[in-house]
Amino acid sequence: MKTTVSSKGQIVLPAELRREDHIEAGQQFEVERISPGEYRLVRVAVKSNHGLVDWLLKCPEKGFFVPIRSESTDEL
Repeated sequence: MKTTVSSKGQIVLPAELRREDHIEAGQQFEVERISPGEYRLVRVAVKSNHGLVDWLLKCPEKGFFVPIRSESTDEL
């Protein structure tokens, strides 16, 4: 597949690759220079709980999360 570098130095990954590898806007990649003219892109791993707080805040059912009683940990 071919792609073109923009005047801002940006490279667009073809839509087919983005679909196949579930690449979304904002995901980060490391760029390695293998040799002159040869490069490798490696997707940066996302933390397992990345986006969890946003997801919880969008919870459609209000009152879903309720506090539970627990003993104090002040004396531990």
